[in-house]
Amino acid sequence: VQLVESGGGLVQPGGSLRLSCVASGFTFSVYGMSWYRQAPGKKRELVASISSAGRITNDADSVKGRFTIFKDNDENTVHLQLNSLKPEDTAVYYCHGAAPELAGYWGQGTQVTVSS
Repeated sequence: VQLVESGGGLVQPGGSLRLSCVASGFTFSVYGMSWYRQAPGKKRELVASISSAGRITNDADSVKGRFTIFKDNDENTVHLQLNSLKPEDTAVYYCHGAAPELAGYWGQGTQVTVSS
């Protein structure tokens, strides 16, 4: 199993980014996927999840209305669209398979920094 995140960067408050995670080594289409983030000195937190059928099953209150998760089964990719970014969104963002058999697999993450 491999998960490769990309798309992070430095953005000003109010800006947008689209994160991508390319997955391999498992049948991507039958699994739900999640995005997590970890800010310095804080625990990793769940940001959003999407089921194998494309239905969003979880959405952290802090990002509701601003972040959107979506899944492209043809490209084995899960995306996270980040809009109206705030400094408190600064973190390393990780994708993760939403199933027990994928629990041990994490990518390297992608850094998102929101600062003026």
